[in-house]
Amino acid sequence: MSYLEYNTQRMPKGVAKVLYMNWPLVVLLIAVACYGFVMLYSVAAGNARPWMEPQMQRFGVGLLVMFTVAMVPIWFWRSVSGLAYGLTTILLLGVEFFGSVGMGAQRWLEIGPLRLQPSELAKITTVMALAAYFDWVDIKKISRPVFVLGAAVIALLPVFLVVRQPDLGTALLIAAAGGAVIFAAGVHWGYFAGVIGSFMGLVVAVFTSRGTEWQLLEDYQYRRIDAFLDPTLDPLGAGYHINQAMIALGSGGWSGRGFMEGTQSRLNFLPEKQTDFIFTTLAEEFGFIGAGSLLVLYVIILGFCLVTVLRTSNRFAALLAVGVTANFFLYFAVNTAMVMGLAPVVGVPLPLVSYGGSAMLVLMGGFGLLQSAHVHRPRLPT
Repeated sequence: MSYLEYNTQRMPKGVAKVLYMNWPLVVLLIAVACYGFVMLYSVAAGNARPWMEPQMQRFGVGLLVMFTVAMVPIWFWRSVSGLAYGLTTILLLGVEFFGSVGMGAQRWLEIGPLRLQPSELAKITTVMALAAYFDWVDIKKISRPVFVLGAAVIALLPVFLVVRQPDLGTALLIAAAGGAVIFAAGVHWGYFAGVIGSFMGLVVAVFTSRGTEWQLLEDYQYRRIDAFLDPTLDPLGAGYHINQAMIALGSGGWSGRGFMEGTQSRLNFLPEKQTDFIFTTLAEEFGFIGAGSLLVLYVIILGFCLVTVLRTSNRFAALLAVGVTANFFLYFAVNTAMVMGLAPVVGVPLPLVSYGGSAMLVLMGGFGLLQSAHVHRPRLPT
């Protein structure tokens, strides 16, 4: 029996739960958020508003959400997974009919003073529903077509609704995180081979349909693909974002231009400098060392998440932790690949660094679920 276990058995249960939390992970999340505060201060030309101060407030609320979710037993989250998924689906349908439009897309719901993006919620509730589903299915029957079809419906319903907004980037992230849970559940690899083959066929269909009556993507999405394949094709139009991002990345060098000395952001050449492209501002001002150190923190966080997955014996908790980990990885992997020209430009924020409310709170709620799995896992007998 360890010293911690000996002392926590004499404490109130709530205090013991707080001590059992994965505190190194909490510290790492705060460290990453501090990168965001510093960069939001910089891109606002040394002003706490309009971005840094609200972001700090949101992160404070996010920490409270994480601690609250972590204190709730994991069995409770399993029992409400279906309800959370259903409510998210209703909200996504609400966006379809009543959503507000911004930047050419209909993605938000205005509920009083609250502006909610249900597609962000779908990233978590979809993996919750899949984890509960595979916890319910007999492990020997997981690869039977009827059960795989059930999982596919759960994963693809929110994807379909998000694509209609249109928000292809978020839809792909939901599908990828759902696929990670399905794979971790033990579904036969042959299904994934079929999906990959179908995806390749879809890619061909997307390019073939361009300019026809049955065009599969919006015109602006095709322009983003063109800019990804050849950023110089339209440097002042569709390729403007990625060209300016590459200039910022390259001008930072090893150590950067210095704090608040980035010309791309200060002179407003860099688009969406406080959200999707904030990583390029970091690279310009602090160089390879600053940008690389943030990526190292992300990788360490991933390591702690995977340790929780491996140490969790509860099937639902383990699959849920896989989904949360996949979500986090996809956030920063897609964002950094996008701004470096390795992936098409999509609206994916840099986790805990980009300015935003819905993404921040949902991400912290996801880490709360992971902490709940960590806190409530079986301990050694005393």
